Amino acid sequence: MNQRLTPATALLLVLPPLLWAGNAVVGRLVYDLVPPMTLNFLRWALAFVILLPLAHRILRRGSAMWLNWKRFALLGLLGVGCYNALQYLALQTSTPLNVTLVASSIPVWMLLVGGLCFGQRVSRQQIAGALMSIAGVLVVLSRGQWALLVEVQLVPGDVYVLLATLAWAFYSWLLSQPKDPPELRRDWAGFLMAQIVFGLGWSGLFAGGEWALTNAHISWGWPLVTALLYIAIGPAVIAYRCWGMGVQRVGPAIAGFFSNLTPLFAALLSAAFMGELPHLYHALAFGLIVGGIVVSARR
Repeated sequence: MNQRLTPATALLLVLPPLLWAGNAVVGRLVYDLVPPMTLNFLRWALAFVILLPLAHRILRRGSAMWLNWKRFALLGLLGVGCYNALQYLALQTSTPLNVTLVASSIPVWMLLVGGLCFGQRVSRQQIAGALMSIAGVLVVLSRGQWALLVEVQLVPGDVYVLLATLAWAFYSWLLSQPKDPPELRRDWAGFLMAQIVFGLGWSGLFAGGEWALTNAHISWGWPLVTALLYIAIGPAVIAYRCWGMGVQRVGPAIAGFFSNLTPLFAALLSAAFMGELPHLYHALAFGLIVGGIVVSARR
């Protein structure tokens, strides 16, 4: 059962957007050093090694992970295999600010997925808020040129990040379903490890296809090693732990609102580390997206 939003839970839900904004910036900085699918696989392989001392019991034969393998295979596909891989793929042709702003439509997808697939009621206010947030996404996709919206040509990154947000919405709703054994719900490391085990299978499959079908290469060095350590420890282990706890406490609809802090953090980090200052249409898009969420959340 969802609990009331408390300051402690709010702090849990603020940390992931900060770490994910850093993930977007780092992904952009190393996009020419490592292919996106391979980057995702290496990230979760490192996260697996980090969690192994805490969650090795989940790998034993007959554990709750194997008894519920279908559920964890699906969670691993959506949360580990697809979401971050699509985001890294988006960063090949788009900026961290654009990627995180489009991803700010996550609460809209949360409402749509919850209403269509999980039996959640959607009010008129939520529909109005969703339309506002979608308008904000369109501002980003059109680069603020409304007159040219009908002629806009999406860069591949814009499409990839929209697919990523849809995958994350399904992942969050599945995460909120009380279908996991109590011992796994209490064991955060084992719960995340169960997703990583199957997610590594999916991401490894995608990375293998990348090397087979493209001219993939890796430029090893301290910049790439440092980036891998950051995205494995922060955006993977710590952020997923905090997000999972927050979703279980207040539900995915409320938790989804906090994801809109990501573009704010991304704008600050991009300006600090990459010199990519935001444009006026970014501010307009962020205002529309947040305004839509405020309208949606009103009772």
